[in-house]
Amino acid sequence: MSGHLSQKEKIARLQLIRTENVGPVTFRHLLSRYKTALNALDALPDLARRGGRKKPLYAARKSDVEKEIEALDKIGGKLIVYGDHLYPQALAATEGAPAVLMALGHPHLLENKNFAMVGARNCSAIGTKLATSLAGEMGRAGYIISSGMARGIDTAVHMGALETGTIAVLAGGVDVIYPRENARLYESIMNTGLILSEMPLATQPTARYFPRRNRIISGLAAGLLVVEATHKSGSLITARLALEQGREVFAVPGSPMDPRAKGPNDMIRQEAVLVENADNILEVLHMMEGRSISEPQYDLFDGVSDHQISLDEKEQTLIRDALRDKLSPTPVAIDDLIRMMELSPAQLQSVLLELELAGEISRHPGNRVAFC
Repeated sequence: MSGHLSQKEKIARLQLIRTENVGPVTFRHLLSRYKTALNALDALPDLARRGGRKKPLYAARKSDVEKEIEALDKIGGKLIVYGDHLYPQALAATEGAPAVLMALGHPHLLENKNFAMVGARNCSAIGTKLATSLAGEMGRAGYIISSGMARGIDTAVHMGALETGTIAVLAGGVDVIYPRENARLYESIMNTGLILSEMPLATQPTARYFPRRNRIISGLAAGLLVVEATHKSGSLITARLALEQGREVFAVPGSPMDPRAKGPNDMIRQEAVLVENADNILEVLHMMEGRSISEPQYDLFDGVSDHQISLDEKEQTLIRDALRDKLSPTPVAIDDLIRMMELSPAQLQSVLLELELAGEISRHPGNRVAFC
């Protein structure tokens, strides 16, 4: 589903994802149903009304997103939109892949093989040395190395891969250097590598944005290595996301006396690949070459006419009432709802789409939904 999108469609896709109640999953379902963002924007008000929204739902203003693109251009950045030829295929195949990416530096690095490495902020000297060494070896083996530019292991990873190519995925805007102590590293990566984020410019990184950042790090990569992580480390969230995305997960073991070894040691007990050197990683990645990654199902509307999925007001009310009985603030799998309700998958997704645009439900990882 990649090609050369017109500038008009790129602007429309940015408008769509910047619209209230439109997240990455809803964005993909809207594109599946309406084929273009231009068509989806026209349909938004009626979809939200049918979902029970009282006040009109207005799309993000075109003038606002044009200013956003202009500001990105001024700092030498590039907008990469889902569906465009520059959008990385591995990331596109993941659930909830970002609708847009802001890029500073060298976007062509997204075309190369990618491997991710993350770990503790409060890392040991030996952990730092090992992360730098492994990143360099993986880079020389032909992989672009991705990480999150956090202090500690992430910083060591980027330093080790500066000469061969590294991608820093940020939780804030690509123009926001975080942490500030990595200002020189940021400049170096921008000059020889790539700074990447899905967030608008000037967005400050906050706790809720880091899991979104983490899914990009793992989604870009063929595999992910954790070097030191306590049992509450965000690196373990990234590892879990990598597993959900069908990526191979690797871990460096450590002393049971060191809390920073707790995360990797637990991962190895749960069948992560134990890593002592780069060859341990390369051997597994070589075996994985050519393995297809299953894509989430966003094509439920393909070959289905609006007439086949459209429901009259009475049917809509009945289905919304039935969903209210089955939904709660606790997320439930959409597959379970399909089994419980006598609707086709396309019809159920249509109703869920309308409810989300109305602000009544929210999407959750694992193809689940819940009432807001």
